[in-house]
Amino acid sequence: MTYQEIIDAQKEAFEQIHERLHSEYAKLRSGRASTSLVDELNVDYYGTPTPLKQAANVSVPEARQILIQPWDKGVLDLIEDAIKKSDLGVQPSNDGSVIRIVLPPMTEENRKDLVKVLNQRTEEARVAVRSVREEIWKEIQSQEKDGEMSEDDKFSGKDALQKVVDEHNGRIEDSRNKKESDIMTV
Repeated sequence: MTYQEIIDAQKEAFEQIHERLHSEYAKLRSGRASTSLVDELNVDYYGTPTPLKQAANVSVPEARQILIQPWDKGVLDLIEDAIKKSDLGVQPSNDGSVIRIVLPPMTEENRKDLVKVLNQRTEEARVAVRSVREEIWKEIQSQEKDGEMSEDDKFSGKDALQKVVDEHNGRIEDSRNKKESDIMTV
């Protein structure tokens, strides 16, 4: 195997890191309401933990409001309990047929706290990228040690690997900057 084939074999691992990061970013609240804030909530739907998006229609009728309309009115209280138990920090309003979540305006302090969480998630993604880099580098070194790759190719592989890592770290930083701008915008 060439060093490029070893690097290419891990492309999906890098992409999964970006997908996971965007999923984590979607859970972070900005100034606007988003269905992604509640999509991952689990509701005890007839004894089975079920994602909210499978038990109800979730929409955003206004900029700071989330409307949850369950398929079965019998689970309204269960959905309300799940929201209260979550770490969203919001109070749902149940009118007997739908649940409304009105997101309060964010204070400067809330925004700064969210940026701290954002930075933690970003660092977790960078650590994951470094982990994949280490796996690839070990494989390249193993190939060279076994005589399947020359020493020059090993060092060329190291340079090519660093370019790929830098590219992914740049994408992560771009995503972070965009989300931070979204959070800090009033």
